[in-house]
Formats: sequence, structure tokens, C-alpha cells
Amino acid sequence: MNNTGVQAREVDTEVGTDVDVVVIGAGQAGLSSAYHLRRTGFEPGRDFVVLDHAPRPGGAWQFRWPSLTYGKVHGMHSLPGMELTDADPSRPSAEVIAEYFDAYERAFELRVRRPVDVRAVREGSRGRLLVETSARAWSARALINATGTWDRPFWPRYRGQETFRGRQLHTAQYPGPEEFAGLRVIVVGGGASGTQHLMEIAPYAAATTWVTRRPPVFREGPFNEEFGRAAVALVEERVRQGLPPKSVVSVTGLPLNDAIRQALYDGVLDRQPMFDRITPDGVAWDDGRHVDADVILWATGFRAAIDHLAPLRLREPGGGIRVEGTRAVADPRVHLVGYGPSASTIGANRAGRAAVRDIRRLLAGAPVAA
Repeated sequence: MNNTGVQAREVDTEVGTDVDVVVIGAGQAGLSSAYHLRRTGFEPGRDFVVLDHAPRPGGAWQFRWPSLTYGKVHGMHSLPGMELTDADPSRPSAEVIAEYFDAYERAFELRVRRPVDVRAVREGSRGRLLVETSARAWSARALINATGTWDRPFWPRYRGQETFRGRQLHTAQYPGPEEFAGLRVIVVGGGASGTQHLMEIAPYAAATTWVTRRPPVFREGPFNEEFGRAAVALVEERVRQGLPPKSVVSVTGLPLNDAIRQALYDGVLDRQPMFDRITPDGVAWDDGRHVDADVILWATGFRAAIDHLAPLRLREPGGGIRVEGTRAVADPRVHLVGYGPSASTIGANRAGRAAVRDIRRLLAGAPVAA
């Protein structure tokens, strides 16, 4: 055994190919984790493997709409060990970040395997985890789950939804504003995506209506380090309690920048309370109001993509996985990076490093700090 706790490899056709660590997902969180594994002595392909179901590098960024240029991206932090520099702010973020992730994978020889769909993670033999995929099975001593949320868009359900004759789509399917030219569009959701969609669509659409469950909160002043830490602490407390995580944005509010101020002044961000039902021609409230619509755009967020972990029974009665740092309390072999408080790009970098530190201790037989 070397100083990483790595044991000799073996292959068992019934339980899968042995590795020390399986990393699921090759977005910011997965690549950060893979970098720290490699930096501390784990060999890609031999000691750990990175599995990604996307067709190419770029994580969820590769699926973003073309109008989301790199200059519009807020808070994109470079991956550890390699800066993202000289990016053209007018280029689509999907292109810029996909190229950066691709270069990163090659620079550190991370040998990401794709496209590979992870179907289930369950208890294996010899105290290992069995990772079942569309390609093969891997047997791992530890797991870093970095699957994010993009694959689980949240679609609310409202009375009459199936009767609507227009088009319904989610942020995950948003094609850009031009496709809504001349249409009457209802945008549902009070987060950053909802406001961005509205401001983009309004110049093209015949009419826009903005509805949210709760009044939006606009935040004045700078987002400084102290404010950021307080927001992350609120999200972290939820996952400690085993509750489903909320995004950091959900507890910080929307930044009141010049674009938002203009949209408020122009009436684009004229928030209406949530409708009570959907009709064939639009949406209606119980007080008799009705808005005609051709499109309902659900900017209603995402949920953690963790269904493949179900066989391990990690969920708490509150619906989430209780996490200390990045470690699942119910199973110290499992780390969730990019989950809850580490869902931001800088948070994912830090969490990747922390997860690898704990895993090294676990594999070496040392107690893991609580």
C-alpha cells in the first residue's frame, strides 16, 4: 500500500472493477474532486475513475442557451490549478466553459469516461460500494457524488395543466429569446433564471407576465464575503438537518443591479401572485382574473440528481441527505460535492478538496473528523 491508502487492483466479474474512488459527474464539482485526488497521489483510471453521462466536456454548462454569454455569467470561478483567462465575454458561456473544461481534463489527464449513465449505487461485497452503470460495474471503497441538479428540473403541478393548448417548457429547455417573438409568455419563478428570461424575452414577445409564489426579494449593496458566508451557513444548516437543500441564491435574494432597476421601471418585472389554475388559453386566479398565453415558461429551479443513490437509503425523513461537510452522515464512504452549500462554483472547488482529504483518511483507516 502506498501513502494514499491505495491497494493492489483486482477485477471480479461479479462485483465490478476495483478502484478506490468513483467520481460521478464531470462538472465543476467532479473535476475539482478529480484534481485533488490526482494531486494527492491517486492515479486516474487505476485508483479512481470519473464517470460522466454528458456527451462531451462542459458539465451542465454545455446545455445552456446561446444567449447566456460568458459576460452574463455571475460568479464563475476557475477550477483549481488552472485559471480561465482571456475569455471573450460575447461568446456563449456553453462554448467558453466547455472548451475550458475540455482543456482542463486533458491538462491533468483525468481520463473522464463518457457517456456513462450511473444507474444505481448499492452495497457491494467486502465492504465496498457497487456502482452500476450503462457501461460496466465498478467496485469502490469510496464515492464522490457530483451530479448537480441540471438533470432534475422541477415542474410544479397545477389544476388544468394538461388542458393548456400552448407550449410549456422549463428553463432546462430554454432556447433563447428569439423563439418567443410575437407570443404571449408567462414566466413562472422568482429566481435569477426567471428574471433573466423575462428581461431577454420582453423585447421579442407580444406580452409577458411574471408570476411567483412569494414576492421576490431584491438585495441592495455588495455581495461581500461576510454576507456570502452567512448565506452558505443557512443552506448548510438545512443539509445538516437532512432537509432538501436550497440554493444559495434562494437565501441571498436577487441583486438589484442596473438591468434589474430598468426592468422594474419598464414594468417588465411586474410580479403577479401565483395563479390558481391553468386553462386551455392561459392561466386564471380565483378572483376572476385571467391572462391569455401561448407559452408557459417554468423557471422553477431544479432538485438534486441523487436518485441513483436510493439503494443506499441515505435520505432522512425530511427528504434530504444529512451531510456533515461533504460526508453523508449515514455512510462515511459517500461524499456529496456540489450539494447544498457547495453548489456554487467556488464552493464546489473547496468541497472537492475537503472530500478528498476525508477520503484519504478513510482509506488509510484513520478516524474522519466530525
